[in-house]
Amino acid sequence: MFDCASAGGRPVPDGRLISRIADEVADSPPDAFRPASAQAPAPGLLELLTGVAGGRPGQGRDHPVAAVLALAAAAVAAGSRSFAAIAGWAADVPDGVLEDLYRRCGATRPDAGPPPKATIWRVVTGADTTAPDAVTGAWLMERASAAGDLAGAGSDDAPLIPVRVDGKTVRGAKNADGSQVHLLAALAGERGVVAAQAEVGAKTNEIPMIIPLLDGLDLDRAVITADALHCQRATADYVHGRGADFALPVNDNQPGLLDALDALPWPDAPVTHAATDRGHGRVTTRTIQVMDAPDDLPFPHVSQVYLIERHVTALDGTPLSEVAAPGVTSLAADRASPACIAGLVRGQRAIESLHWLRDTLYREDNSTVRTRSGPRAMAALRNLAIGALHQAGRHDTTEATRWASRYISRPFTILGLN
Repeated sequence: MFDCASAGGRPVPDGRLISRIADEVADSPPDAFRPASAQAPAPGLLELLTGVAGGRPGQGRDHPVAAVLALAAAAVAAGSRSFAAIAGWAADVPDGVLEDLYRRCGATRPDAGPPPKATIWRVVTGADTTAPDAVTGAWLMERASAAGDLAGAGSDDAPLIPVRVDGKTVRGAKNADGSQVHLLAALAGERGVVAAQAEVGAKTNEIPMIIPLLDGLDLDRAVITADALHCQRATADYVHGRGADFALPVNDNQPGLLDALDALPWPDAPVTHAATDRGHGRVTTRTIQVMDAPDDLPFPHVSQVYLIERHVTALDGTPLSEVAAPGVTSLAADRASPACIAGLVRGQRAIESLHWLRDTLYREDNSTVRTRSGPRAMAALRNLAIGALHQAGRHDTTEATRWASRYISRPFTILGLN
C-alpha cells in the first residue's frame, strides 16, 4: 500500500469505478453493480454473461451462449490457451455439473453434453466486441470494491483509486486488413484488476483511445497513470473534467514541458522520499523531489511537479545505471505526499506485469486465435482469470493456475460459477 493515509481496507463508497457499460450488458439498473453493502445484491458472473450476444440465432438452444462462455472462462482459469484446450477441458466436466450450469442458463436440453470445439469457437469469436470486456470489468470491479481492494492512497474521507493505463499488441493476431490487434487496458485498484479494455484501430493510436477507454468507468477519486505517450493536454483536460486526477511522466513528446521542468531549481529541492530494493544481483535506490507547479507551466491542471531518480548498482557498489524521470500531477500536496506520488508512479508496473503474464503464462503472442472478435475476447478471459486469482489472494499466478487445473471444481469456485 502507498505510504499515505489509506481507506483502511473498507469498500469504496457507492461502488465507485464500477463499469457503467456493464449496466447495459446485463440489462440491469445501475445500483445492481454496487458492493455487497448496498441495497441490491451484485449479479454473479453467470448472470452477467447471460446478457452477452453470441452472434447465433436463438442464442444457442443446446449450448447457451452464457454456458459456453462460462466454460471457456473456467478453462482459461485452469490454464487453457486455445479453443482445442478449452474443448478438452470442458469435456472433462462432470455431467451433473454441466447439466446444472446449462439449466441455470435456460437450456432446452440441459443434458446436451459439453460443447464441441466448433461451438466454442463460434461463440467466443462471434461475441459482441465490447461485451466480454464489460462483463469482465464489472465482475472484477464489484468483487474488488466489496473486498476493499480499490483504494490505495489519500485520506480516510477521500481515498484515491489508482487506475493504470497501458497498451499491448497481440502479435499473433491480425485483423482482416492484415494489421495487428492492439489492446488498451485500464488496471484499477490496489491489487489490480482490469476494469476496462478497448481495441486500438489500425487507423489510430493509443492517444485518442484513452478517452473512450475511460468513458465506461466512474472516475470519482481515481488517479490515472500511464506512460509518457499519454502526457497530452487533451487527456489532462478530460481527466480533470471527469473529476479525476493524473500522475504522468514527461518525455520528449512534450519538449516545451520537458524544458520547463528541466529549468526548475532541482538542486535546491530536498529529496523527500527514498526507497531501496535489493534483488537479481542489484541494489536499486529511488528518490523523489517534489515542488509546487509554477504558474506558467505549459500544461493544464498541474498542482505539483516531481523528479524521480533511479540509481542501480551491483552488490559491490559498482554503478550500473542512472535514470532521471520528471513528471506532473494534478494532486495537490494536501492530498498526496511525495511517498504517495512515488508509489503511484511505480505502481504503473502492475499493468506491464499483467501483459507480461498474458505472454508468458498464456502465450498470447503465439496464439493463433485471429478470427473476428476472438483475440480481444480471449484477452478478456485471460484478464478475468488473472484478476480472479488475485482476488482469491493468489499473486503467484503461474503456480496458482497449476493449482486451479488440478481439480475440475476449482476454476468454478474461483469464478463463483458453482
